[in-house]
Amino acid sequence: MRFGVLGALTVHDARGEPVTVTRTAVRALLADLLVHRGEPVSADRLIEDLWGAKPPRDPVATLQVRVSQLRSALGDRSLVESTPAGYRLHAEDVDAEEFTALTRQARTAADPRELLDRALALWRGPAYADFADAAFAQPAIARLTEQRLTAIEDRLQALDEHDLGELTELVSAHPVRERLRAVHMRALYRAGRQSAALESFHELSRVLREELGVVPGPEISQLHQEILRHEPGLGRARTNLPAEVSPLVGRDSAIADVRALLDEHRLVTLTGSGGVGKTRLALGTARRFSPPGGVWLVELAAASSVAEAVLTALGVREYQELAPADLVLTALRDKHVLLVLDNCEHMVAPVADLVARLLRQAPGVRVLATSQEPLGLQGETRYPVPPLDEPDAVRLLAERVRALGHALPEEHAVIELCQRLDCLPLALELAAARVPVLGVRELVARLDDRFTLLTDGYRGAPPRQRTLRAVLDWSWSLLSEPERTVLRRLSVHVDGCALAAAEAVSGVAVLDQLTALAQRSLVVVAHDPEPRYRLLESVARYSAERLAEAGEEPEIRQRHQNWYLDLAEEAKDELYGPRQRHWIAVLDRESANLRAALDGMVRDGAADPALRLANALTGYWFLRGRRSESTHALNSALALGGSPALRAQARVWQLGLDLLAGQGGERVLTCAAALREYAEAGDPEGLPRAHWFLGYALFTAGELTASEELISRALDGFVDDPWGEAVALSVRADQALLRGDLSTVERSGSRSAALLDELGDRWGRSQLVSPMAALAEITGDYEHAERLHTEGLRLAEELGLWTDVAERLTGLGRLRLLARDYPAAQDLHERAMRLSAEHSYQPGVVHAELGLALGARREGKLDVAEAHIHSMLDWQRDADHAPGDALLLAELGFIAEARGDAARALRLHQESLAAAEKTGDPRAVALATEGLAGAHAINGDRERAAELLDAAAALRADAGAPLPKAERLDVDRITALIRQV
Repeated sequence: MRFGVLGALTVHDARGEPVTVTRTAVRALLADLLVHRGEPVSADRLIEDLWGAKPPRDPVATLQVRVSQLRSALGDRSLVESTPAGYRLHAEDVDAEEFTALTRQARTAADPRELLDRALALWRGPAYADFADAAFAQPAIARLTEQRLTAIEDRLQALDEHDLGELTELVSAHPVRERLRAVHMRALYRAGRQSAALESFHELSRVLREELGVVPGPEISQLHQEILRHEPGLGRARTNLPAEVSPLVGRDSAIADVRALLDEHRLVTLTGSGGVGKTRLALGTARRFSPPGGVWLVELAAASSVAEAVLTALGVREYQELAPADLVLTALRDKHVLLVLDNCEHMVAPVADLVARLLRQAPGVRVLATSQEPLGLQGETRYPVPPLDEPDAVRLLAERVRALGHALPEEHAVIELCQRLDCLPLALELAAARVPVLGVRELVARLDDRFTLLTDGYRGAPPRQRTLRAVLDWSWSLLSEPERTVLRRLSVHVDGCALAAAEAVSGVAVLDQLTALAQRSLVVVAHDPEPRYRLLESVARYSAERLAEAGEEPEIRQRHQNWYLDLAEEAKDELYGPRQRHWIAVLDRESANLRAALDGMVRDGAADPALRLANALTGYWFLRGRRSESTHALNSALALGGSPALRAQARVWQLGLDLLAGQGGERVLTCAAALREYAEAGDPEGLPRAHWFLGYALFTAGELTASEELISRALDGFVDDPWGEAVALSVRADQALLRGDLSTVERSGSRSAALLDELGDRWGRSQLVSPMAALAEITGDYEHAERLHTEGLRLAEELGLWTDVAERLTGLGRLRLLARDYPAAQDLHERAMRLSAEHSYQPGVVHAELGLALGARREGKLDVAEAHIHSMLDWQRDADHAPGDALLLAELGFIAEARGDAARALRLHQESLAAAEKTGDPRAVALATEGLAGAHAINGDRERAAELLDAAAALRADAGAPLPKAERLDVDRITALIRQV
């Protein structure tokens, strides 16, 4: 529904048909709600606005009647909402809001005229015309009227031609608006009526003095002086800027930024790599300026003299015995002009000399320069031009392909193409020409040969911009030999590098060269948090070609591999302790370089270095939950051969990761064989950690007994390794929890926590949350359980351990479930399930789905609960993971009981009991026994049901885990059934 207030109040439905609101009081109520723009308005405020000092006898009731009448008139009761704060109108389509949005867009648009025309066309008369005398409408009327006048002034300033009659009428209606008066004065002067222009200024001065007691502002006073002096710039704005041939995509905000900088500074330099669009941005910005002396584009790419190029652009031919630079100063000394100096990079020094003199001696001159490096002058403001953002890059590519008579397909390959081309406008323009012939996917597949591929530029473009190689050849030609050396050697790094890595791999001092290359926009500097130096992909590929041409590639790649191997082995020893967070962040930043180094070792057949690097990184990948990446690296390194000790270590990692992924047959025998191989390889110090890792993996895979044996052997071997002891005790706490041995959970968990706190190891503390929070939950200390899960969530998020984040969300969801806050529980479990799925963490999916199943059953959504449980049972059968069967079968039994199917409930709880007895967990046995009690209760055997409930309670008491109140839902329900008469 559309509401109109820019004129008389109107309402139209979705089809554009008018909606009649006839009653005066109801129309006033609607207007008052519209004035408040979607905010609630209290009943007291509405009563005062509508009736003032003469309210009806029962104003609240009368207001309610008016609201009801308004709802009926609008035909949609939901449009007028009653809230505790008052009445609110949901009006999403209001002409005043559209007007405001259009004028806001116009402020940053390259050409605001169309937007301003659309905005002003919305006005049908004065705002809230039929409520001009209503006190409640006055602020809105004043605000909208001011916005309309500002829009009119913006539109008039953007026009080259003016209707003097319209201007005179506007000035008469608004005699003290100086912007409007300035437009009027210029229009009169350009029409040859200098005296009328001066008289308009005197009239403004008189009105301001008599009515406001002030004098005209400095801008319009300066205009008055320029008219007196007949300044040349007062005529039609002079410029040599070329007309815009195609729309500038994705640069509206950049134009606004540069325009704002030029308003404050006299020298602004647009820097950026070749092809990023510096020239087009400069031209787009310059078209927004209309200084009295004009806007002049000076092309420097082919120039031999800066001063002569400026004089040519200005049209100055007679040198009058002056040197060109002196003549430039003479021509511009008293002028107000904008000079656009384009492509300064190949003659930075002479450009800087001339601009420095202009800034000192020609105060009315502003300079907008484009260059791959800054001019380096005092007072210079730099604006690094970034590549397009991804949506704008796609839009540019689509528009250029459409201009060729084709449509760009909507597919992921389009985004990949833009990313691979660094979202550089020139590269996208060149790629667009190939899309109709190759298609997007084939084009992406051929980008490794991009310099041969992207050669079909526009004929009107300068030669240096007709191919991607030409752009980079131009940039390369401007570099010194030391700069070229560093740039080509940087190409071996992937996704950037730190300063120390750049120095070590380049083999030369790099700081000065990096600074120069960054200034030339060939190196991108990011702070993450330390400075990091990166090449755009096209620059990197070009530089790699130059590296090969120089014959340096084998040596530089070997240095790259050595550096990152040393880094990984240093990190390996620091990953478990107080600097854990730092080293994880370092390895996160260097992941691409580490993978590239490993790939190079594998490609070169360097077996031992590849095994060393894969082994060093697997601990990091394991902490990060990136198990498939680690498995691939280990497999690739093991395929090369290598020394027995390194192979044995890699085999332990590989086997443990397979177990964590639910893979591998004959698990226990395979682990035993791997550990024998490890022991025979002669690394006694590392053997306890091998026992721990495989014990941890076997526990996750459901091999409880074998896991317990390995963790015991690990604990026996950890003599001077507090971290190893701590994480092994953490696994022991998990094992004891599964066995129902709560005293061991408490004892092992407390010792582990103390060791980990002393070490400052966040990952270990995160792992310990599960058993300790479960213990707190079993004993009914839900507040402590929630604190543990919340702290664990914080630790996991800090470290980026997203699988642990999912587990903590599941834990918090279960606590919400116990509090019977079912919506919050469902939200937390669904978040955990999505996160687990995103990271291919199937156990986390199962744990979260269990929470959803438990919640659905407790809400009576039996079909939903049953579907979730069958999904989990399928996974457990595929993964050969039996420990969870007892709980899932018990849940299915409770569902059958809820449906009144006693026979099915009895059978399922008997199966649950059999599975529970295999685990040895008395709590699982107690749950199955409680389920059997429920089955007997609905079957009418109440005596047997009571006996079973007593037996279950005794089991829980013996285990030290009587049911807390929040978990007695099923037991209380079954007890009530037994007691029914």
